[in-house]
Amino acid sequence: MTDQKGILLESGTNELELVEFTIGDNHFGINVIKVREIINPSPVTKIPQSHPHIEGIINIRGEVLPVVNVAQVLGYPPSHQPELEKFIVAEFNKTKVAFHVHSVTQIHRISWNEIEKPTDIYQGLESHIIGVIKQERGMLLLLDFEKMIVDINPSTGINSDQIKKLGKRERSDKRILVAEDSPLLRKLIHDTLAEAGYTNVEFFENGVEALGYLESNKENIEKHVQIVITDIEMPQMDGHHLTKRIKEDAVLAKLPVIIFSSLITEDLKHKGQRVGANAQVSKPEIAELVQLIDKLIL
Repeated sequence: MTDQKGILLESGTNELELVEFTIGDNHFGINVIKVREIINPSPVTKIPQSHPHIEGIINIRGEVLPVVNVAQVLGYPPSHQPELEKFIVAEFNKTKVAFHVHSVTQIHRISWNEIEKPTDIYQGLESHIIGVIKQERGMLLLLDFEKMIVDINPSTGINSDQIKKLGKRERSDKRILVAEDSPLLRKLIHDTLAEAGYTNVEFFENGVEALGYLESNKENIEKHVQIVITDIEMPQMDGHHLTKRIKEDAVLAKLPVIIFSSLITEDLKHKGQRVGANAQVSKPEIAELVQLIDKLIL
């Protein structure tokens, strides 16, 4: 995987690379940016009274990681070919996890505009899917790994209690545009920003819709939007490309842009910097996000 990261894409191209893996007969994908390594399954130490989706913990070079059984999460039976099984070691939201999958097949390089929003036809999987890629040999489904972890450990998600620690806040009429594809996170961000005094928030499901709104309101843009907050992983247009398009536009470039994503790490911050983001915050650091909004528009 280290070698693969060496050929990863330039920032803002609206492309990504996916590791394809299988659970049962279905094919799924995880963003290469999240993947630290892919290893053969190693002995797992069981943890009493742990969540049913947690197989236990493993020791990788002195680092102890939880192992999530993806088949159990999705309601699939165990693999019939254990010799093909793999652990995908991933890092996001400042957390490292090993995901136990049935096999790992290949790496794809695609554009975000090839990824469609999921519908409700995926037989109970819809709450776990954030995108669908149609291929000649079938569908490749993108899983919501962040939701998977928050379902197991809610404390890893966005928590409005962090805002209460900032003290009593005055209501602000500043207009905030948020691009975020997850319905769960849109609600959490809405509720948390309201707790922080920001009640004038416009939400969009992807970068295409957000950019369309900005471009249609370029005349007196400051009256319509004072700041943009964007996720990175979104169907149609990702947050890096959205930021790049905003910052390359002579009118829109004056808008401050904060990238709020589970993919913000010290190793990856350079991608947001290259496209001109004013700030980058890792989910779930919502208090830090609010403080940056205060700094940039109050």
